[in-house]
Amino acid sequence: MSSNELNKNVIIICIDGARNDRASKSLIFRNYLPGSVFFSQSITYAPYTNAAMFAVLSGVYGNRNGCFSYYTSFDFKTKKFKTLTEYLRENNYHTYADVNSEIIIPKHGFEEFTVYDENEVDLSERHTDLINHVKTINEHGENFFLYLHYESIHTGILASVLKGHTNFSKEYFENRKTNEERYDQLFSKSEIYLKKILDKIKESDLLKNTIILILSDHGISVGEKFGERAYGAFCYDYTIRTFASYISPELKNKEIPNQVRHIDFMPTILDQLGLEIDKKFESLDGESLLPLIEGKEFTEKLAYIETGNPLDESRPPKKPNVKSVRTSKWKLIFNEHNNTKELYDLIHDPDEKNNLIGKGFDVEKSLWEKLMLIQNESVDVIGRNIETNLDNLGNKL
Repeated sequence: MSSNELNKNVIIICIDGARNDRASKSLIFRNYLPGSVFFSQSITYAPYTNAAMFAVLSGVYGNRNGCFSYYTSFDFKTKKFKTLTEYLRENNYHTYADVNSEIIIPKHGFEEFTVYDENEVDLSERHTDLINHVKTINEHGENFFLYLHYESIHTGILASVLKGHTNFSKEYFENRKTNEERYDQLFSKSEIYLKKILDKIKESDLLKNTIILILSDHGISVGEKFGERAYGAFCYDYTIRTFASYISPELKNKEIPNQVRHIDFMPTILDQLGLEIDKKFESLDGESLLPLIEGKEFTEKLAYIETGNPLDESRPPKKPNVKSVRTSKWKLIFNEHNNTKELYDLIHDPDEKNNLIGKGFDVEKSLWEKLMLIQNESVDVIGRNIETNLDNLGNKL
C-alpha cells in the first residue's frame, strides 16, 4: 500500500444502532463492494452516539477528549486533540457532514455541516444527492471528506420502544420475539439505504480513489438484559461489540476477526493517506490498523468502554457510572454506582450470563489494575505506544 495516498477521498457512513450480529450476516454490510475488509469485532467506546462518534473522529477515548456523556459534546478539548476532519481540511479537503443533530459529532473542521429532519426527508435521496455534490467538487480537482449519518434504526426504536417502555418494563423483556422482529424490520431498511448509497458511489466512479468506512456507533438491545431496553445503560456486547467495513480499491475482500477499537480507524485513515500525527497535540489512544489489514504482525490492544446507567432515573447521570475493559477473550465490568464487578469469559460465555468475579481467575486482578489506570487517564495504558501485554496474562486470556 502506498505510503502517501492523499489523492484519495474519504467517506464515513454511520448506521446508527446497527447490531453486529445482523451486519455480520449481511452481504451489503460485509463485502458488497470490492476492496472490503470487514472487522467483526470492533469495540465502540460508548453505547450511545455522541461519545462514541467523538471518539471515532478524534481517535481518543472520551475520558481524555472531554466528551464522556450525553451532556458533554461541547466540552471536547479542542486545544489538546485534533479531529480527522481538521487533519483533512488542513490538507485542502472539502469537508461535509450531514447529520440529524449538531451535537453527535465534532463540528471542528467541517466547511459544510447540515442537519436534517428525518421526518421530512428521504435519506436515500438526500445522500445520493450529496454524493453528486462531492463528485462535482472532486472533478474540479479538490478531494473531499463526506460524513453521512443514517438515523432510521434509532428513530424507529425511539418511537416504538423508548417512548413506550422503561428500562424496567416487564412486558418488553417478556416479548423477545416481538422485539427481534421489530428490530429486523428496521435493519432491513438500513440495508436498502446502504445499498443505494454504495451503488451511487460505484456509479459515480468514485471507488477508484475513495476510502469508505461503514460502521455503527453502538448496537441496540432486543431484550437480552433486564434494565436496558435499548442502549446506554450497560456495557454488554450486544451494544458495544460492533463492526466496521473498511473499503479501499487496492484491498482484497476479507474478514478480520481480531478485536480492534473504533478509535483505531481515525489513525488508520491518516496512515493510509500518509499524514503524520501532529505532535503539537496529545497522543492518540487509537493506532493504525494497516499492519493488521496487510497481514503483518499485530498485537491486540485493550478496549475501554464506559457509560452512564440512568438506573431508575429518567435521564442518564452526568458522568459515567459503568466502566469496562475488554480483550477478545475476557471482559471486566465495574458498576461504580453500586460498587460491584462482573467478569466474563467471552469465548465460552458470549452472552455474558456467568459472572466469574471471585472465582480465582488471575485475569480479574490484571484487568482491574488496567481499568484503574485508565480511569486515571493513563496514556501508558490506552495510548498507541503501549501494548496491553496480553501475553503476560497467560493462556487464560
